[in-house]
Amino acid sequence: MKHLRIVLAILVLASIAGVYYTLEVQGREQTDDAQFEAYIVPVSARVTGYVKKLDVRDNETVREGQTLLTIDPTDYQIAVDSAKAALAAAEAQYDAAMQNLAVTKVSAPSGLAAAEAAVTAAKADLARAIKDAARNRRLKNVSATERQIDQTNTAEKVAAANLEAAEARLKSAETSPETIAASDAQTRMLLAEVNGRKAALAAAEQNLSYTQIVAPLDGKITARTVEPGMLVEPGQALLSVSNPQLWVVANFKETQLADMRVGQPVKIDVDAYPGLRLTGRVDSIQAGTGARLSLFPPENATGNFVKVVQRVPVKIVLDNPPPADLSVAPGMSVEVTVRVDGGTVGK
Repeated sequence: MKHLRIVLAILVLASIAGVYYTLEVQGREQTDDAQFEAYIVPVSARVTGYVKKLDVRDNETVREGQTLLTIDPTDYQIAVDSAKAALAAAEAQYDAAMQNLAVTKVSAPSGLAAAEAAVTAAKADLARAIKDAARNRRLKNVSATERQIDQTNTAEKVAAANLEAAEARLKSAETSPETIAASDAQTRMLLAEVNGRKAALAAAEQNLSYTQIVAPLDGKITARTVEPGMLVEPGQALLSVSNPQLWVVANFKETQLADMRVGQPVKIDVDAYPGLRLTGRVDSIQAGTGARLSLFPPENATGNFVKVVQRVPVKIVLDNPPPADLSVAPGMSVEVTVRVDGGTVGK
């Protein structure tokens, strides 16, 4: 009878163990190698200068676009003012060149017409002077005196000189297309100068804007190393902003992934808060083991290979965020259980 009771007790314990295994173990994959993760964005300086004002404290909650700190803007404001003055001067020169071009386009063609008319008149004057001089020379000692002959000869020479001068002016006026082209080129060169000054002003204004460093996203201030009065350089990390949207990265053994699929339900137990239980879903499985994608992956072709079960990171998104009154942050440890048999995660 005693032996029968022992056998019955063993059977009952085995039944209980079987039920527990069925309800709590079978169809589940579990790991405690898991942590909360979040987007942590480093905030760096983009210009050189002394920190004039710090507007945030450690672990303070900030909003996207909120001013975090101010770099002394004096030098950059001076650069903006100088760029504005240079732009104004370039624009004035360009406006003057535009007016000159407009005048040249009108005056150059009209000058050519006037020069052509002057040459025609000078030719007529020369022809008349030649005729008068020739007539007086024929009438010498008849009706033309020496004085008259000298006057007509002189008039002929003056008319010839006037024609030569008129033809020179015409030749100069015939270059009016080149004159207009040169004026147009000068205008375009000054326009390029204006555009260059505008670009310089835009760069100066952008550098001035960089003296106001703002939050790149909603989150909390972390890893702050900057203090008022510090000299900062471009690229220097000043602080980081941690986004409040959390997810979990669980490192499962490669032997646990056979039945794991995207979308399967997950139970999440937080080490820091034993009474807190969250739920989520498998979002994705990394295409590579943690060791292979590390900074220094293992080299197995060395002759001393030892087979080690690899870990594969699995991203798990939360169904709901943790309670706002709890300090749940990236890097905190959790234990996750994935239901791989299609059931629910339970409580």
